[in-house]
Amino acid sequence: MSQGLDTPALLRLMAWLSPAFPIGGFAWSGGLERAAFDGLVKDAGSLTDWVSTLLQHGALWNDAVLFAEAWRQFGDEASLKETAELALALAGSAERFTETLSLGKAFVVAASAWPHPAFDRLPKDVPLPVAVGSVAAAHGVPLDQALAAYLHAMVSQSVSAGIRLGVCGQTEGVKVLAELEGLIGEVARHAARATTDNLGGATVQAEIASLRHETQNTRLFRS
Repeated sequence: MSQGLDTPALLRLMAWLSPAFPIGGFAWSGGLERAAFDGLVKDAGSLTDWVSTLLQHGALWNDAVLFAEAWRQFGDEASLKETAELALALAGSAERFTETLSLGKAFVVAASAWPHPAFDRLPKDVPLPVAVGSVAAAHGVPLDQALAAYLHAMVSQSVSAGIRLGVCGQTEGVKVLAELEGLIGEVARHAARATTDNLGGATVQAEIASLRHETQNTRLFRS
């Protein structure tokens, strides 16, 4: 898991996790919009706290563990199906379920520009971390680097959502990313060596925010 990242693998990883990759991630906030509406996230500091909590104890941690499982299972169709079903079962709200499934399916379609037999082993209903983890493994992207890049992309998406919600400005958003850089690396290292026994969460407010967003009338995001 610690081997170097060669240039083709690096370029593919950069493409897959770029904001320009056509999976529609810009349309989702993972409940952050409701948290901002309720005043739980109102500035750069509270945005940092919100995202860091999700990384260590919430949906982002679980996604990281599931990503690692899928990376290890990329050649095992039955195991991938079980991991995908588990990931969907862990979605705490209808919007969270739709978000990870929509992004996962879109990722598979877009990433098929780099053909590989691994695509045939993916289940039809595949959540995002399972899709990216499996495809990254199939293309020889080391787990540690793939997982760190994935988490950085997810954090960047949250920060981008925060900027669009008026929680902070662009300069402050970059500072949030810089502040969370060390934590992203730490969580990636731990998750790379974790198993499904390490799944779990304690982010009750985030789960409630995701549920409450389902009935929010005025919105920018789908979640």
